[in-house]
Amino acid sequence: MTKKILVFTTLVLLMTACASRAPQMEALAPAEMGGDASYNGAEESEEAAYSQDMKSSLSEGESTERMVIKDANLSIVVEEPSLSMDAIAEMAEEMGGFVVSSNLYETQTERGVKVPQARITIRVPSQRLNEALEQIKSGAGRVLSENVSGQDVTREYTDLASRLRNLESAEEQLAEILDEARDTEDVLNIYNRLVEVREEIEVIKGQMQYYEQSAALSAISVDIQANEAVQPLTIGGWQPVGVAKRAIQALINTLKFLGNAAIWLGLYLVPVVLILYLPVRWLWKGLKRLFGSRKSKKKKEKESKKTRK
Repeated sequence: MTKKILVFTTLVLLMTACASRAPQMEALAPAEMGGDASYNGAEESEEAAYSQDMKSSLSEGESTERMVIKDANLSIVVEEPSLSMDAIAEMAEEMGGFVVSSNLYETQTERGVKVPQARITIRVPSQRLNEALEQIKSGAGRVLSENVSGQDVTREYTDLASRLRNLESAEEQLAEILDEARDTEDVLNIYNRLVEVREEIEVIKGQMQYYEQSAALSAISVDIQANEAVQPLTIGGWQPVGVAKRAIQALINTLKFLGNAAIWLGLYLVPVVLILYLPVRWLWKGLKRLFGSRKSKKKKEKESKKTRK
């Protein structure tokens, strides 16, 4: 009985190891296992099931509908950001979607004027994404930017579905083996493996559900700015804001130059001057002492000659 349990456990482990490659494997009847001849027959059945599964997986993958996750980002200018945010939220609910997040806040312009701004993220049915974008843009005074992106996850989803089918088949096999197990150690080992397989099944189901929901409902993130926030200050055709920006940029460039000069002065010029100054000073003092001693010696010789005379 123990040998029979070990043979089945080995086969189940092989099935789960091939989960990422083979979508399905035919169940092996435990009652037909017994002895070396049955074991060899099981291996042949497993290889045949694997080959058949690979063929069915390829044909199934070719006919699978593409699964694409579409997202969009918009930046618009309106008169009343709060009203536009409410209108976008209402539109999402009417289309069968929902609001993921919304935020209304205030910013201050360069003129010191406080203006409201908003950001909202919604999800709408993917087949109505273009309709939702057009409706949002129609209610905006100006569209500053628009970006629509798509991610094809068909292959990832198909791989997950294949792994799920294979793991569920392995779960059934382990459950049958567990029912027939009598030895305490065998029961414990098979039960632990069954728990691991069920955990993997739950994880894969969660990933598949995420792909399904993301593909079914597209996310739209909208930055909503008030009209005052993007209007430049103009006086008789003169825009002091532009002049101020250029002046600030010139100041930054000057400070940058002075900062670079200070860094070069502190990290390069000062050490080089010190390195050169110390030996030159030492040499100068040496020469000065040498010439001073010679002069004093000559002076003493002259004084001694005068004394003799």
